[in-house]
Amino acid sequence: MELETAFLNKINEIYPENNAQKIEHAYFFAKAAHRGQKRQSGEDYIVHPTGVALILVELGMDTSSIEVALLHDVIEDTPVTDVEIQDEFGSEVLMLVQGVTKLNKLNFKTREEEQAENLRRMFLAMSNDIRVIIIKLADRLNNMRTLGFKDEASQKRIAQETLDIYAPIASRLGISSIKGELEDLCLRYLHPEDYFEIADKINHTRAERQVQVKAISEELKKMLDELGIKGEVNGRPKHFYSIWRKLQKGKSFEQIYDLTALRVIVDSIKDCYAVLGAIHTEWKPLPGRFKDYISVPKSNMYQSLHTTVLTSFGEPFEIQIRTWEMHKIDELGIAAHWKYKQGNTSSSQTIDDKKLAWIRSVMELQNDASDSKEYLENVKMDLYADQVFVFTPKGDVFNLPNGATGVDFAYAVHSQVGNKCVGIKINSKIVPVSTKLENGDVVEVITSSTSKGPSRDWLKFVTTPSAKTKIKQFFKKETREENIKIGYEMMERAAKQRGYVFSELIKSQLWKEYIQQKYNAQSVDDVLAMIGYGELTAVPVVTRLIELRIKEIGQNKTSKDEIEQVKSKPLTSKKKNDAGVLISGVEGMKIKFSQCCSPLPGDDIIGYISKSRGVMIHRKDCVNVGQLEAERLIEASWPVANNEKFNAFIDIYAQDRVGLLIDVATLITNMRIPMISIDAKKDNDGTAVIHLCVEVNNVEALQMLLNKLKQIKNVTEVKRTSGV
Repeated sequence: MELETAFLNKINEIYPENNAQKIEHAYFFAKAAHRGQKRQSGEDYIVHPTGVALILVELGMDTSSIEVALLHDVIEDTPVTDVEIQDEFGSEVLMLVQGVTKLNKLNFKTREEEQAENLRRMFLAMSNDIRVIIIKLADRLNNMRTLGFKDEASQKRIAQETLDIYAPIASRLGISSIKGELEDLCLRYLHPEDYFEIADKINHTRAERQVQVKAISEELKKMLDELGIKGEVNGRPKHFYSIWRKLQKGKSFEQIYDLTALRVIVDSIKDCYAVLGAIHTEWKPLPGRFKDYISVPKSNMYQSLHTTVLTSFGEPFEIQIRTWEMHKIDELGIAAHWKYKQGNTSSSQTIDDKKLAWIRSVMELQNDASDSKEYLENVKMDLYADQVFVFTPKGDVFNLPNGATGVDFAYAVHSQVGNKCVGIKINSKIVPVSTKLENGDVVEVITSSTSKGPSRDWLKFVTTPSAKTKIKQFFKKETREENIKIGYEMMERAAKQRGYVFSELIKSQLWKEYIQQKYNAQSVDDVLAMIGYGELTAVPVVTRLIELRIKEIGQNKTSKDEIEQVKSKPLTSKKKNDAGVLISGVEGMKIKFSQCCSPLPGDDIIGYISKSRGVMIHRKDCVNVGQLEAERLIEASWPVANNEKFNAFIDIYAQDRVGLLIDVATLITNMRIPMISIDAKKDNDGTAVIHLCVEVNNVEALQMLLNKLKQIKNVTEVKRTSGV
């Protein structure tokens, strides 16, 4: 009752009467719905949603957000239905409740899959209304505050998930008040010994620091008076987690200068720089410790001046300078932009487009990722990346992850700029597109209307998830027809292995309806393209197809003869292709020999249907075959007679001597084997290494050559290589 009274009093103090009444209605509705339910602490369940609502009140969130905080577990944990929520509170509240609701009612194979799908759905709901994620963060913070009532295994699992996902999201949204507390609570449960050791050390040095903080604060206030600037000076204790991270990087406790930093909060940006000048006049600034986040804000909207100076105590001290508006945004982040209107439950979002850049990029990742796990990894990469700040020639600022390249920048500007990129200028100099960007670089993208699109090699060095997905998306679209063909062949082969004819199975109307719901596929070709590109695996898809087709046949009471039509027919015979190997079921596709093992006639070989290069032929003993997708492997063999020639690569190791290279070349010439290239070098220990490329008809001819080379004087080892 004490919590209830305090909560309702606070609501009536802060919100207009009409809005306060709506929040009270939501409170008593939720209290009745959760009646009889208890938390693990033994408290009534209503304590949790009330705690979430209070966090959002502190953030200054609107009426609907507070209602949703109170109702967010009602649909999942009580008999209350969606219809009842809509009738009582309207469609806006229902939409937000559905966005926040956890996914416990769905079945997932793994915890990782559940986490990935949870996050995906959360951001999907956020695309309609960003309040969803702010409410979700408040929900997680309240759960972390009461984590002590769970068992140790649950504590560590929930704390790790919070540290991996929720704290970084709070950071990217600029809600430092939530981010800092989440991180400290995570440290408390993941590394309790370190947490309490830091707490103990801070307590031991607190009295000394308070004396220093008080003295420096007085000097700063005196500076403000002399400048005629109205402002406030206050201390900011450093979060335990931030201290712990510095300790993990090798710093000692005594080397952490900002255990308590001072903030100077003034009215205008002009005042910020005036105060900075006075501070640097009074105390010596430490080189490399000044950061101007006012002129170049962080990607989460954070703005402030940071400087570390050597004070009269002889110790470095960090001082932050900002305006009241900047301070508000630091504490509340994106939540600072939500305002409730008197007499109106709807909220108005007044967020600058640039400040929503990260959220838009997350939306794009949600659309482009092939599955929830890929989406989760992409978001994590984006969350954890340190930032570099670069400029366009016009002075626009772009925040990119540390290690980002010119291509990452091009795609950050626009997907079409990335697709048409043919070069990059950094600080007016043309550089390779893979060049990593540094803080302060002025970057210009050179584009061409005749460009055929991005290079696949770009995927090897781009770092931003959005650039990777846009490049992949381009190739998926460009190679759609080939992917459909590959997908069909993979499905056909998977069906045959299970005793069915794919061309008969695919007639299933139930399956066509299923793929539309499951994969958002508008046609069968869409699914085949996804399989051909590698987004989907053929085996589970064809298994579901068989189940639905058999079910459909049973429903239609089809005759026995018609049922037999879906049963497998004999495999088609192997046909020789232009590359001189025998393969089945891939007529018309390009055949290439892999460079990793350079197969020769006589080698046991196998084919692999690649995503974009046709069928790659490997030796069966190739180390890479074990890493390939089993569904894409196909039978392959050499014809009985084959007069074609193939390149073979050989490495010869020997003790160096005069005439060694001549003896090798003479042997090859006498055997009438064409030599494509020869390269030799001598190591410091006197070992000679000779790299050869010769042209042979088959593996038997190669083996004969290897045996002859081993007989040359001083040769210690001869082996076949891939040539790469």
